Amino acid sequence: MSFKGTVKNGVVVLPPEAGLPDGTAVEVFPEKLTPEQDPFLAAVEKLAKPRPHWPKDYARNLDHHLYGTPKKS
Repeated sequence: MSFKGTVKNGVVVLPPEAGLPDGTAVEVFPEKLTPEQDPFLAAVEKLAKPRPHWPKDYARNLDHHLYGTPKKS
């Protein structure tokens, strides 16, 4: 059984049809936020765009591209 509620002033408010008695143990999982709702996710999404001008092996051979060490295969 699951119910959707909202947080108001730090308290989870459930709909009246939940009818859970006081003292009932519950587990709360927040719904996933979209970038429009969360400024941190919006910033990460802005930075996580593809970089077509970077070499395709950039992550694997970072030391090579930064410091000139031999490339990994």
